[in-house]
Amino acid sequence: MKTRLEISAGGVIYRGQPGATEVCLISTQDGKAWQLPKGIIEPGEEPEVAAQREVQEETGLLGELVKPLDKIEYWYVWNEDAGPVRVHKYVDFFLFRYVSGFTDDHDDEVDEARWYPLEEADKTLSFDGERRVMRLAAKEIEAES
Repeated sequence: MKTRLEISAGGVIYRGQPGATEVCLISTQDGKAWQLPKGIIEPGEEPEVAAQREVQEETGLLGELVKPLDKIEYWYVWNEDAGPVRVHKYVDFFLFRYVSGFTDDHDDEVDEARWYPLEEADKTLSFDGERRVMRLAAKEIEAES
C-alpha cells in the first residue's frame, strides 16, 4: 500500500470567562466524529498561520494566537482514485482566543461547528490525541484566568 506523509496544523479556540469557558469543536464523517479543526500546511506557510486559517475555515471563527500546545502523530487509511493510501500525519496544535465570527460560517468539509463548555469538550472529542491536546488547552486557559 502506498504511504504518504502529511504535515498539518490546527487549533483549540476558546471564549468566555473563568468557570464559563467554551471551546469550538467540529463534527465530520456525517456527524460520527467530533474533533479539533486542522488541515494541511500550505507550501511556505508557517504552522501557526495555517492553524489560524484552518480554525477560521472549519469553524467560521477568527482567533488570536495565544501559544503553541502540542504535536500529535497518527496513521490512517484514505481511499483515493488509485486505491487506498496509508497516511502518516503530524499535527501541530495551537491555542487561540476567540475574536469574531459565527459557527454557521464553517466550510463544506465540516458537518457542524459547535461551542461546548470546556469541561465537556474532552469527553466529546473522538480521538485520544486530540483529547490530550484539549486537556493541555484547558490547563493553559485556566492559568490565564
